[in-house]
Amino acid sequence: MSFTIYPAIDMRGGKCVRLLQGDYNKETVYGDSPFDMAKTFVEQGAEWIHMVDLDGAKAGSPVNDRFVLQVAQELPAKVQIGGGIRTAEDVERYLDNGVDRVILGSAAINDPEFVKSMLAKYGAKIAIGLDAKDGYVATEGWVETSTVKATVLGKELADAGAETFIFTDIATDGMLSGPNVDATVELARVTGASVIASGGVSSVDDLLALRKFADDGVSGSIVGKAIYTEKINLACALEEVK
Repeated sequence: MSFTIYPAIDMRGGKCVRLLQGDYNKETVYGDSPFDMAKTFVEQGAEWIHMVDLDGAKAGSPVNDRFVLQVAQELPAKVQIGGGIRTAEDVERYLDNGVDRVILGSAAINDPEFVKSMLAKYGAKIAIGLDAKDGYVATEGWVETSTVKATVLGKELADAGAETFIFTDIATDGMLSGPNVDATVELARVTGASVIASGGVSSVDDLLALRKFADDGVSGSIVGKAIYTEKINLACALEEVK
């Protein structure tokens, strides 16, 4: 299986930001324009852009969607978007306007029937965002932790047709402390689906450590803070991971 690097653009108030461990009070602004940031990533060779509507995640409906659609329609890269997508209309609007993959997160716990219906309708265009703390799924922009194990929910949704999971270990997100490789591989093996790792990547070595498990289903990694703080040069990382 190939391994894809997804440079991340987290949007809040129309700017590119990073939160530490999902804490809205621990924010660093890295750019004033999500579109310009995406353009830079594409110029460095990115084939996918991972976008997160942080305002949307909190509000429960899309807030920064105009930036997502601009990137999807004007740049030659594929786009996946998560954050605040809770209705069939939200999903349809993104997919009808050039977005390649929509990520459903909190809805997987709060409204599993909705998620299953979207999987039935759109198949591979739906990714499931599983954010876990100590192995249990966290929801609502990581404010709440559920009593559901990530692997159990993952298996249930894979059985319902989920082909792609984005797995974030909250403990590592924004910490540049290395990804949780074991938990990522476990989810891939349990579900038999493709799992994109998210959180903690701080070096090309971290990416190579994940890529070792490509045949187990670890199909890529989201990289955010490490690019912004120049610990990873995106163009070099793309070349090396190839």
